[in-house]
Amino acid sequence: MRVGLITPDAGHPLLAATAALLAPEHEVRVLDPEAGAAAAAGARADVYLLKARTPSALALARELERRGAPVLNSAAATGRCQDRTGMAELARRAGLPFAATRTFGSLAEAGASEQPAWPVVVKSRHSRKHDLVARVDGPAGLRELAAAGWEREPVVVQPFTPNSGWDHKLWVIGDRVFTGLRQSELATGPEEPGRFPGRLPGGVDELALRVGAVFALDVYGVDVITTADGDPLIVDVNAFPGVRGQAGAPEALAALALRRAR
Repeated sequence: MRVGLITPDAGHPLLAATAALLAPEHEVRVLDPEAGAAAAAGARADVYLLKARTPSALALARELERRGAPVLNSAAATGRCQDRTGMAELARRAGLPFAATRTFGSLAEAGASEQPAWPVVVKSRHSRKHDLVARVDGPAGLRELAAAGWEREPVVVQPFTPNSGWDHKLWVIGDRVFTGLRQSELATGPEEPGRFPGRLPGGVDELALRVGAVFALDVYGVDVITTADGDPLIVDVNAFPGVRGQAGAPEALAALALRRAR
């Protein structure tokens, strides 16, 4: 089989380990995601892994799909995870326990609206590296973010839900669910290293698989917090995360790629 990697970093630990597993019997090729749709002309793989989210990478993935090649995740599914407004609407329509989300064209627009009870969580509408994720305790906090350079950023605003200060990180590859705990970006106090519990809270693994079905994702991450009532609340979904430090993840990804290639 021929497996294509659409990535700017073929040395990423998950991809490198997966490629090493495949290499003895299969051919692994790396495609430059910034080459865009033009790179599809010479591409000849049975399945592609889309580990990039730029417009050029999505254009390449769409062209490969148009030519009949399976891409994990699809360009459409990857795009759905980049717009937090659409993400929340889709999740809540499907009955998933997703944080209530309001959308504003800028921080000034958010500040001028009738706000729910403070504090709130403010995030960039468009998910990307180094985007805005902040707890805001009142109007002055919005002004501080604007002064810090986020004044024109389209944002979503969610109620702040009191929790343990730790996010359940759920990573799914096909039907395999991996888990970890990461200190929340909103937590106060000294930063602590992530944890990798062997067991999941009851029902959270099934919840993670439901997310994949709703968003049509094959490889994805789900961030979940536990509310004061003990209920899970989804706060983010992302396509093809790093899944670092998870034993069995490269094996699961290699097996998924070969299943789809066949």
